[in-house]
Amino acid sequence: MATLGLIGSGYIGGTLARLAVAAGLDVVLSNSRGPDTLSALVEELGPHARAATPAEAAAAGDWVVVTIPLKAYDQVPVEPLAGKVVLDTGNYYPQRDGRIPELDSEETTTSELLQRRLPDAKVVKAFNNIYFKHLAALARPAGAEDRSALPIAGDDPAAKAAATTLLDILGFDAVDAGSLAEGWRFQRDTPAYAVPYAKYPQGTGVAGDDPGSPGDAAAIRAALLAARRYHDTAEG
Repeated sequence: MATLGLIGSGYIGGTLARLAVAAGLDVVLSNSRGPDTLSALVEELGPHARAATPAEAAAAGDWVVVTIPLKAYDQVPVEPLAGKVVLDTGNYYPQRDGRIPELDSEETTTSELLQRRLPDAKVVKAFNNIYFKHLAALARPAGAEDRSALPIAGDDPAAKAAATTLLDILGFDAVDAGSLAEGWRFQRDTPAYAVPYAKYPQGTGVAGDDPGSPGDAAAIRAALLAARRYHDTAEG
């Protein structure tokens, strides 16, 4: 049975773990506080889940999801992830992460920072643009008319194919947004960030009471094309 490793088991990580177990995958969870702090989640998930250290979760996963605050990206274990497909859910929030000049100047992207940290891994940006409650609510079986799509970005075609397979298992189609350098197209404050899955995109419920609404591949492609760099917008 295939295994999903999780480095970080918060809102997104916990949701992915639940979707993975429901889809028949084994799950190895980890966080920065130690395996003992994950006992309640492991008990909820049942026999296909176990808690471990980040290095152990990295080593165990056929896919490994890094879903931690961006400021901690330099704590991700390097050697256990060599050769692995690593899905990065990171977003840059300066008020939480502190200022990162390379991101402020748009010289690079969040997932390129992680790829630099993990030179022998194959990083794919994914799962960063959807509210965790919508991620849980919108998963659908393959072929469903109301199936949602999630954008991915990466530099390795085989890794993107593997990421697409995982998304399909968990209940989503994938839209290829291009290389890691194009990952800015679905970072925070872009049209593809959260809004395509919100039933009330103009209200305050996007991150609260909004039950979510399917966002298909066409809607995601249109949102990606509509993205503008901050500096391009600021300069008119």
